[in-house]
Amino acid sequence: MKVIVLVTHLLGTGHLMRAATLARAFGAAGHDAQVVSGGMPVPHLNVDGFTLTQLPPLRSDGTDFTTLLDAKNCVVTDAMRAERIDMLVSIIRSEAPDVLITELFPFGRRNLRTEFKAALEAAKALPNPPVILSSVRDILAPPSKQAKADFADDMIEAYYDSVLVHSDEAVVPLSLSWPISPTLAEKLRYTGFVAPPSITPHTEAFGIGEILVSAGGGLVGERVFDAVLAFAEGNRHTFRLLIGGDDARRAALRERAPSNMIIDAPRPEFRSMLPHAVATISMCGYNTALDILQSGVRAVIVPFDDGGEVEQSIRAQALGQIDGIEVIATNQLSNDTLHTALTAALNAPKRDPQTAGMQGSAHSVEIAKSILDQKVSA
Repeated sequence: MKVIVLVTHLLGTGHLMRAATLARAFGAAGHDAQVVSGGMPVPHLNVDGFTLTQLPPLRSDGTDFTTLLDAKNCVVTDAMRAERIDMLVSIIRSEAPDVLITELFPFGRRNLRTEFKAALEAAKALPNPPVILSSVRDILAPPSKQAKADFADDMIEAYYDSVLVHSDEAVVPLSLSWPISPTLAEKLRYTGFVAPPSITPHTEAFGIGEILVSAGGGLVGERVFDAVLAFAEGNRHTFRLLIGGDDARRAALRERAPSNMIIDAPRPEFRSMLPHAVATISMCGYNTALDILQSGVRAVIVPFDDGGEVEQSIRAQALGQIDGIEVIATNQLSNDTLHTALTAALNAPKRDPQTAGMQGSAHSVEIAKSILDQKVSA
């Protein structure tokens, strides 16, 4: 079975990481998997088990998702958009996948709808059209207008066989963040959470005795880093800040860092460092939340809420009910709230790593294969 996952991450790297985990599961099941990425390249991305194809990259201008920038921080031109569409259509026609998966679209990335629709049309026009699936996380950005929900419904009805919801319906139903119409309801398939394999503690105990601070793989999280820089001064713990972006960004922070702080780039072994860590301070993206649950690490969460974003706040509310996980709203972030939250997390009962409900990638493979088999035998 040949599978293509289309994804464009615009701000952080969560969508790409989830697409990669999904593709890796198809590869592990013996299928030919390819991720076509339209966001900025991510140097630490693990590409084992699948092929990665990079489109001319773009990103959002911070939380302004209506303004897209290229690798040189220039506004994306019509010529670049056309180049991306040509590449996508060419890939679909030459690869002729059995399964085509679009990450987030049509529930998001409406500013890229022309290229997604071109890919969907190319897929539908193949001699043997593929199974077409949408892949969405547990919580979506709620539509600000009914027209956005209608657009998703119309696209799902016209092009898609099913929508893979990477959540446990009993824990986080999609209806918490998105209106479920009759059209959509009949195509929803809950997979469980799309998580990497269970975390194995680092063999050399990297991260031991440290508080690991991360804020996604993109350029967000400055307020978290700034707050921790101030908080760490004179603190008895060692803090390791894992900071994305370029070397200049990290160099600037090193000049401000106290002696008990390590400024580091995102590390591929980050997950294996978590079981050794004293605690973690982070935002609350989908993948970060799973890392916290799978590792059992004590955590202080500062959900990203710039630009009216509510996804992470909704997720954080759920995680905050768990022992050893504390939540601080961004507008309440200070030395005092960090001290209170970290103290509470460290004094909470030890929490075992969670393994149940984490097989969403394998279940996604099973669902795709089942739909394809039904289509072939019809």
